[in-house]
Amino acid sequence: MTRHARMLEPARWGSLELPNRTYMPPMGTHTANADGTISDAGVAYLVARARGGIGLLITESIQTQDVYDLPTGSTISLTHDRHVAPLRDAVTEVHRAGGLISANLTPGLGRIMPAGPDGGAPFSASDCPTLMDPSVRCRALSLEQVEDILDRFRAATRRALECGFDGIDLHGHTGYLTDQFLSAAWNTRTDRFGGDVRGRATFATEMIRIVREEGGADFPLSMRISVRQGFPGGRTPEEARELAVVLQDAGLDVLLVDAGSYEAIDHAFPSYYMGDGVYLPDAEVVKPVLRIPVAVNGNLTPDLAEQALADGTADFVGFGRMVIADPDLVRKVAEGRPEQVRPCIRCNEMCIGNVVAGKALGCSVNPEAAQEATRVLLPTPVVRKVTVIGGGPAGLEAARVAAERGHTVDLYERGTRLGGVLEPAATPEFKRELHRMVDWWEVEMARLGVQVHLDHEVAADAPEVTGADAVVVATGSTPWAPPVPGADGLSAVQVLDFHRGAHVGPRVVVCGGGLSGADAALELALAGHDVTIVEADPQIASDMVVHNRVALLRRLAEVGARVLTGHRVTAIRDDAVVCEGPDGPVELTADTALLAFGVRPDRALPDALADGPATYVVGDCVQPSKVGDAVHAGYAAGAAI
Repeated sequence: MTRHARMLEPARWGSLELPNRTYMPPMGTHTANADGTISDAGVAYLVARARGGIGLLITESIQTQDVYDLPTGSTISLTHDRHVAPLRDAVTEVHRAGGLISANLTPGLGRIMPAGPDGGAPFSASDCPTLMDPSVRCRALSLEQVEDILDRFRAATRRALECGFDGIDLHGHTGYLTDQFLSAAWNTRTDRFGGDVRGRATFATEMIRIVREEGGADFPLSMRISVRQGFPGGRTPEEARELAVVLQDAGLDVLLVDAGSYEAIDHAFPSYYMGDGVYLPDAEVVKPVLRIPVAVNGNLTPDLAEQALADGTADFVGFGRMVIADPDLVRKVAEGRPEQVRPCIRCNEMCIGNVVAGKALGCSVNPEAAQEATRVLLPTPVVRKVTVIGGGPAGLEAARVAAERGHTVDLYERGTRLGGVLEPAATPEFKRELHRMVDWWEVEMARLGVQVHLDHEVAADAPEVTGADAVVVATGSTPWAPPVPGADGLSAVQVLDFHRGAHVGPRVVVCGGGLSGADAALELALAGHDVTIVEADPQIASDMVVHNRVALLRRLAEVGARVLTGHRVTAIRDDAVVCEGPDGPVELTADTALLAFGVRPDRALPDALADGPATYVVGDCVQPSKVGDAVHAGYAAGAAI
């Protein structure tokens, strides 16, 4: 019997019978066509997750009006009749794949947009500050404009029903237009759409009434709200409970809960710094006062989801980025293969980061995400002997893909463990998902028959190279430090050596505020060390996706780590680190100088090998970059052999 029995049991989402208690919450993909119709990529993305066994798919937010917002580009719409046929076909394909699907409908973005459709200030529930520039006030929607938005929502609801969706989900969280009506921070109206909690909920309850009138009393209807908005003056737990009851009594079947807003963006898109089950406390706030089921997501694992269901914290559990990383998550768990679930590392880089940048969704650990229509691994017509040199993320992914296609693969790693820099970098508890990623690759190597050779250095003229039909070189990078006096002294420790167990003293100056240095600083501060980060640039972790960077800075502040930007390390002594800043030299007392200046490509083996069509050089030995870049490069190499 599976240890996830509760998660896998059938359950009712209103009148809709789900095969299990899992759902995929709404997540933007930016894969739609320019005219707002769903694309082939968008359909394939949904179908892959339907085949993977998720109980209910909820689409990304579908626009119901295009009059009061700037076009966002590459988002699905139901604003015109031309949008219906492609979406109807998508729903049919999801049903064919054995899935159920609900349409997430959004009436607008409001103050989140930089401007309105005419170039003026954006429209909102009231003349509240805009997100991008609080000195600019939104234009308050007139009563006639609000009624017009609701009329357009009704037309879009009719189109959604025509598409054959199994349910409708209302987009009411994270500070978008519906939430702007719901929240006292943004809604100061004095008409029927303002006032107390019940009055501010009128816009949402009107949408509920419209769906009930158009779809019928039993048509499955859900809505997601932010229980904690995460900023001063935002929603309180008491208000969230009152609001939840109002929405339930208006006719909701299921309430989805999360937290955050664009003012607290790290809560809205929780990174690895936030830990597991970040929205479970929000479910606990509203669950006791409701008769209808509560659904929750947010950094859940299958085990934690099962526990939340067993404890009665929630009735449905959502997997968002986890099913971007592995669309077959539920099926693998149901078949008793949870160790084969590819973990989400919660980096937010290619999923949320891409979408916020206006690009199509991707995934750092799943190069096929949102490209299922075009990235298909076909069996190789000719089996080749493949040598992969380097057991970091690029080499592991290249070996996995080549073996998946049917090649005979040997992987050589000069260290005693797989994972490359991921293995030592994952020592802090908040980065344990990286360990799980390495564990997953190890399971895949065994499943696919890849021969793994640890503690095995490979030379350019070795038989492992000369006897192979194809060679993938993924030798990674080496630490780099500027010519600073004392950088080779006893008090100086390389950041990777620290992760591997090298001793550091109670007072640590981290030399370099990139991602590795900042994460090491947080780990040390959490362990009780006195920590200062020194960075020459104006800010630390400058290349980190903003959602994670906000969380990182907040955590560093919470643990008392000091950050000294605009300063260059000029010398390292046994008892201090000397820096040069805009106001002159600064001396920082330190027992240990943790060197996190960066890395350089390890080019020794690539440069010794002759270039050829059967040699693929990938990962940090080409250009040091992020995990996702290495994984994607490894995937491309394995697919090309």
